[in-house]
Amino acid sequence: MTTLYLFGSAAPPVLGVGAVIEDAQQRGFDVCLGLTPTAAHWLEPQAAELERLTGHPVRSEYKTPGTADAWPQADAVLFAPATFNSINSWALGITSSFVVGVCAEGIGKGIPLVTMPCVNAAYAQHRALDRSVTELRGMGVSVLYGEGGFQPNPPGEGREFPWRHALGEVERAVSARR
Repeated sequence: MTTLYLFGSAAPPVLGVGAVIEDAQQRGFDVCLGLTPTAAHWLEPQAAELERLTGHPVRSEYKTPGTADAWPQADAVLFAPATFNSINSWALGITSSFVVGVCAEGIGKGIPLVTMPCVNAAYAQHRALDRSVTELRGMGVSVLYGEGGFQPNPPGEGREFPWRHALGEVERAVSARR
């Protein structure tokens, strides 16, 4: 079975991650869920159910050195939704968040990495976002943003998050690696 690290940060689509886990499992993935600290706080009421669903602990913090890893090694990583903060931190190599640290390290390990930012149109105007997207793409990360990916929405207005597209890109990336 192919192990997928599904990482999410604190954007509204993370609240529906249970259905995404089920979809990924139906596609043949063993899913391990990792969250930024704020996303973990948002999903705290669902944590036990998400752990039951995945069969793995939900993680939002680095493990203690010398402690065995509770997860199998990743065959691929999907970081979605990825906030403005997470995308910029990742591109800059600022690894204070567990999920950003794993993604940054994944570049060097050659793990297929897919991300779909979730930012509103106001954040999208900040120059740092375009620089970070370009930087991540330059390091081999599949960034599903802009045409063919997530399209920013006006602040305060929700939009359906294209989860199926993101999972399809993970499948493509895993197949290309084989």
